Amino acid sequence: MLIVSGVSYATEPDSLFQQANQHFEDKEYDKALEIYTGLTESGYESASLYFNIGNCYFKQGELGYAILYYLRAKRLDPNDDDINANLDFARQFMPTRLEGIEFNPVTQFFGTITGPFTLDLLAWLSSIFFVILVLFLSALVYFQLGGLPSKLLVYLLLALFLVSAGMTTYKYRNEYMTGKGVIVADEARIYSAPAADSDLEFVGAFGLTFEVGREIDNYYLVMFENKRKGWIKKELVEII
Repeated sequence: MLIVSGVSYATEPDSLFQQANQHFEDKEYDKALEIYTGLTESGYESASLYFNIGNCYFKQGELGYAILYYLRAKRLDPNDDDINANLDFARQFMPTRLEGIEFNPVTQFFGTITGPFTLDLLAWLSSIFFVILVLFLSALVYFQLGGLPSKLLVYLLLALFLVSAGMTTYKYRNEYMTGKGVIVADEARIYSAPAADSDLEFVGAFGLTFEVGREIDNYYLVMFENKRKGWIKKELVEII
């Protein structure tokens, strides 16, 4: 069962958001989607807005776009149960899955650790630990304090700062500096070169995610989770 988020904005956007929610409840998915996407085009962004757009696409049977917007919502709010539930539900309909893939254990570990946190939260945590560390060191110097307890506390604060800063850097590099996309077309051909007359590597389907390497003309060079690479037409995918 799909759930529509009721989180609102302010003033006119708030009214538009509620109108779209009502259209969704009335099963007028085209009207709801038009208003939701209009808000995104006006510069509004939130997990609830992307989540509701994903629900509209799901109801219309456009599962590639539904997964795309659930992933965009998840990036902003990785711990939301409704987002994760709807994303998992939509993925059940994917005709192609990447099962049994062996990932880099180090990358998988850091991904698991940083997954529940947003980039903003990690950045705030690293900033807070840094400020506390500086203030504490300043207090030690000013009051000429020392001893083992003070040293241990300094080491602890330094460790917390380094860990949170490292997590922030990883999160930023992995989710924002590295372009990631998803196939939104029902079927997508992946070629060995950026040309339709090149060798066909394999055929992908909606919902498969990938990293973007580079682009030439109307093609992306992409790498999927099983490390297979190839060129895919831009019109068949969307960047998360």
